[in-house]
Amino acid sequence: MSNIAAPTELGTDKVSSLLKRYAIPAIIAMTASSLYNMVDSIFIGNMPSVGAYAISGLAVTFPLMNLGTALGTLVGVGSSTLISMLLGQRNYDGAKKVLTNALTLNIIVGLLFSIVVLIFLDPILLFFGASENTLPYAKDYMTYILIGNVVTHLYFGLNNILRASGNPKTAMGLTIFTVLFNAVLDPIFIYVFDMGIKGAAIATVLCQLISLMYSLRFFSNKSRVVHFDKKVLGIDKRIAKSTLSIGVGPFLMNFASCIVSIFINTQLKAYGGDLAIGAYGIANRITFLFLMIGMGFNQGMQPIAGYNYGAKLYSRVSQVFKQTAFCLTVVTTLCCLMSLLLPDAAVSIFTQDAVLQEKSAAGLRLMNCMIWSVGFSMVSANFYQCLGMVKKSIFLSLSRQLLILVPLIYTLPLFIGERGVWYAFPISDIAALVIAAILISRTLKEFSQLKDGEDIATNLD
Repeated sequence: MSNIAAPTELGTDKVSSLLKRYAIPAIIAMTASSLYNMVDSIFIGNMPSVGAYAISGLAVTFPLMNLGTALGTLVGVGSSTLISMLLGQRNYDGAKKVLTNALTLNIIVGLLFSIVVLIFLDPILLFFGASENTLPYAKDYMTYILIGNVVTHLYFGLNNILRASGNPKTAMGLTIFTVLFNAVLDPIFIYVFDMGIKGAAIATVLCQLISLMYSLRFFSNKSRVVHFDKKVLGIDKRIAKSTLSIGVGPFLMNFASCIVSIFINTQLKAYGGDLAIGAYGIANRITFLFLMIGMGFNQGMQPIAGYNYGAKLYSRVSQVFKQTAFCLTVVTTLCCLMSLLLPDAAVSIFTQDAVLQEKSAAGLRLMNCMIWSVGFSMVSANFYQCLGMVKKSIFLSLSRQLLILVPLIYTLPLFIGERGVWYAFPISDIAALVIAAILISRTLKEFSQLKDGEDIATNLD
């Protein structure tokens, strides 16, 4: 792919070939990213004598990690989606301005988040489910993660823009490098330097910093379609508003994950204790691997859908949705089968504690027995976000987690105890599938009635 021309093949090449070309690098990158998180969990969970409580402490940090991710996607996903649509409209100057805004917004958001959370870290972690046994581990890990939070925001934000601007292989390569380097540094900082869980956090930030430096150098090359202008930092209020309005859908989805994680941790602590939280941490990490593969397909779809929607090629927009939905459903079905057939083998990688293994395997089976249905819901929410249809994206993002899952997490344990937390997941999965199917069928019908190149007469959002 030429670096001096926009990725115009997004509007001309066969959709299935484009999805393969863009999704495979994204899948590799997202799989590597999930392994990146799993590496920390594996090394921490197998720390001598304290592994069970250490991994429970790590699970307590999930709500904070989700909140940080939410703020990152608010800027990163919003700016990358906007760049995809601007490239489809041949508005290259606009795309460069979005890059400048994304850099500045990530710095501002990352700094504010770190400062506020560091000031109130102990009460936040206790509210999120930490106990006297797990608080020291959670605090050690999050302190160093927060110190490097700006690096994390910039790294993930620019990686999204790399992919959206027609450089999926570069984005993939940086993610793989970060994962491999983290796997090398983790045991060195945790065991050799005897830094424990804080060593895992330091290794994480260092790896991201190196990849960030390369991304900054990449976008400084003036021969690329999307690059930094003379004014590297700055805010254009109009662009910032568009970026944040598009990114609000995935932001709310990740924010909802934060709220859900808080409910899960507090309910599991109340009905099952610290090790129940650790069990969810392990089950969540395993599930996360498959969901990140699904997100790889979603990210592969993003530039294709955004570009063709901007170019008013509605038939191609529908094609890429249907093909991506099929692929994601296959991935989540595999997750379901693994969770039902091989739960003991999966959780044994993270801990040798017999009680924690038993709790994790049982939770994994219950949590994922209906996860095959999540693939369609995931691609539906992301599809609307790709097209800038913010209201529908927000609704689908919130419906499964806040509107359905949270009430179930709170009420079911009143009747069946700890198992109620785990049963809440499959019930909400099926309900979300029904809602997404109703909305998507209407949108695709409206697209089928439009001719390519025709302006949309009504507001599809």
